[in-house]
Amino acid sequence: MRKPEESGVDGGPDGSDASFLDSPEIIRCVFHPRRTRPTPEIPGRRHPFFFSVETDVNIDGVIHFAGESASKAPNAPNILFFHGNGETVADYDEIGPLYNEQGINFAVVDYRGYGTSSGSPSYSAMTTDAVCIFPQYLDILKQCCLSGPVFVMGRSLGSSPALDLAVRFQDRISGLILESGFVYTYQLLEKLGVDPRSLDGSRELLVSNLEKMKKVRLPTLLIHGENDEIIPLSDGQALFKAASHRVREILVTPRADHNTLLILGFGEYMKAVSRFVERVRTL
Repeated sequence: MRKPEESGVDGGPDGSDASFLDSPEIIRCVFHPRRTRPTPEIPGRRHPFFFSVETDVNIDGVIHFAGESASKAPNAPNILFFHGNGETVADYDEIGPLYNEQGINFAVVDYRGYGTSSGSPSYSAMTTDAVCIFPQYLDILKQCCLSGPVFVMGRSLGSSPALDLAVRFQDRISGLILESGFVYTYQLLEKLGVDPRSLDGSRELLVSNLEKMKKVRLPTLLIHGENDEIIPLSDGQALFKAASHRVREILVTPRADHNTLLILGFGEYMKAVSRFVERVRTL
């Protein structure tokens, strides 16, 4: 495993310098890590791996291979997925194979302190870790002889690191997929219980997902629940409007709230992802 590359923290709108959001109050309100047992390997089908993001700190993940085995689908598209808060890699042990059925290699990664990953979560670590993870993820694909296009995907809280990568690595990413993505970080923090008086409003633009999206020049798919009570549909619509590539799509799941998207709209959800990936492959 190669060493993490320099993250190039510059305080820009890709959210790479978010250390001002690392106060104990914010960390307590935003992150709810859960520990889990390691996901077992299934040779040729499911492969656990880890990323080195800092000395003595590893972020763990799992890649679910499409086809009968990884070697049978070398050109399959690849999704790198950042999950929502309170979730872990293990929660996707049953969902990963559903992506595989669509012919997609699906990799999901944790955050510090989640699942079996070491360290403690923080907002700045979430963003800088993603920058360290991505080149190592490309190395893993190469080691597994997987040469298909790469897509980055984020759900809810995971929309932030997904957008960080979409801004920074546009030349190596084929498309962006966001589920229940939020627009304004401070607005979300207040929703999660952070005292607005503790937030410096002048710094919102440094971590705003909307500002990141304005810089993305990639095909984009947005998925959102009609009745999302945590991140309203208007956020997804705003991100869709800000997307600038001619290939931009939005799927709104009727009646779904923040945590029932897959329950109420699984079929359309997976069809939308599959169609989008195939559409991008033909560009």
